[in-house]
Amino acid sequence: MSAPQIEDLTPKAVPAAGPDPARQALGAVVLQRIALGLALLLALVGLVMAFMLWHKVGGMQEQLARQSADATAQAAEARALARQAQDTVREAAGRLALMETRVAEVALQRAQLEELMQTLSRSRDENLVVDIDAAVRLALEQAQATGNVQPLLAALRAGEQRIARSGLPHLQPLQRALQRDADRIRATASGDGGEALAKLEELLKGVDDLPVLNALARRGRTSSEDGWYGEAIPAEAGWWQRVVMSVRNEVRALVRVSRIDRPEAVLLTPEQTFFLRENLKLKLLGARTALLSRQPEQARAELAAVATSLNRYFDPASRRVQIAATQLQQLQGLVRAAAPARIDETLAALATAAAGR
Repeated sequence: MSAPQIEDLTPKAVPAAGPDPARQALGAVVLQRIALGLALLLALVGLVMAFMLWHKVGGMQEQLARQSADATAQAAEARALARQAQDTVREAAGRLALMETRVAEVALQRAQLEELMQTLSRSRDENLVVDIDAAVRLALEQAQATGNVQPLLAALRAGEQRIARSGLPHLQPLQRALQRDADRIRATASGDGGEALAKLEELLKGVDDLPVLNALARRGRTSSEDGWYGEAIPAEAGWWQRVVMSVRNEVRALVRVSRIDRPEAVLLTPEQTFFLRENLKLKLLGARTALLSRQPEQARAELAAVATSLNRYFDPASRRVQIAATQLQQLQGLVRAAAPARIDETLAALATAAAGR
């Protein structure tokens, strides 16, 4: 309650109290003092509250200032961290770009290295195929020219071994083709040349002892040697029997009746017989030369000519001629007609390997 209101109430109380003005005045003074004390008290309380409020507001301001400073510091720190993060991101981006560049370079180098390795591998494979092709073709030409298949077999075997050492899987068909052609050539090769040459030597040595058709029977020879069918004189016969049988054989030798199937053989002169034997020897030597040069067809042709002459001009009833004819048959069986060496499968496999298929 304010002081003017107290003053307004004072006149109203005078009519009610009336007896003592001094007491009333004292009471008024007391009331005024009380009101003044209350007012002072209220003012003091207000001041205290204002001071406390101001102090609190100051504290709040200080706290707000500290918080604002902290926030400013944190904001500055955050900006610094953000700048640092941006720098880190830029640095990381630069490193990533550098790493990507290096990775691209490594990938390019790896691709180039793989291409180089493939090129070297293809070059090695091509060189291997070219070497085998050249060696096989050279050996094939030599075999076709001389008839000797041993160099060709050696070239096929060497090519097969080189492919086996290389370990290249795409050349396995070529290796199998080389092996099959080598087996085929071995199966069709000529027979035993040593045995054939030995039989030819025996024939050459016995040509001079072969009786011709117009040769007269020789004395003292049996029918098993020269084809003369004279009567043999037994050992237990008496002297007169020996004389009679000898005279009979001589008479039979002087006169001989036989069938002439080949007049040209009977009409040969001794000089012609000599040249016939020499011609027979030349043919046998030609067959020997053909065998040594690995030409079985020529050897068979020479032996066929020898067999024809033997059957036409020499006595087929003689055992020597029969033995010679048997030896000729054996020779013709040993010297088998061999076709020219062919390696078509190997050549086809080489062409396929060279084409890279």
